Amino acid sequence: MQHTRTWQDVYGSACASFGGRAGGHRWLVAAPPELAPGLSEALAAVEGKGEAVLLIHDGLTPLLAAARELNPRGVLVVAPAPLSSGPALEVPERTLDGAGGLTYREGGAFPAWTGAAHPDAPSGACPPASAAASLGTAVVVTAPADVRAALETWMDATPHGR
Repeated sequence: MQHTRTWQDVYGSACASFGGRAGGHRWLVAAPPELAPGLSEALAAVEGKGEAVLLIHDGLTPLLAAARELNPRGVLVVAPAPLSSGPALEVPERTLDGAGGLTYREGGAFPAWTGAAHPDAPSGACPPASAAASLGTAVVVTAPADVRAALETWMDATPHGR
């Protein structure tokens, strides 16, 4: 996929769009800053159709906003290790500072989720996956080194995906 644009959202999150061949689906790849190095290169190496949007975020509000706005086919959550599912959880409320002096509150109850991949991976709490699942969006949780393979595998398993 080819890098087509970079921007910052109102929450101060870095965003980048990668375009593939015509057709396909839109995918959201969400990562915390500490797991983001190398992800742009991994997405640029993806062979497929559609678009992948990389969101480097702190907190759940930027992820929820991006998922609502983009309405992706799925959200690929980058975590320290792959997970197959996770329990419902309660995220403590906190106040965060976004771009341009924006201050926002986030937190709340999020549902259990089952991933669309890695059935043999362990189960574990993953707030970004629970947040994406709260919107009814399909989720895959994978490690940074596996982003390209996870996205291509998901595309292959999706009609008109790759």
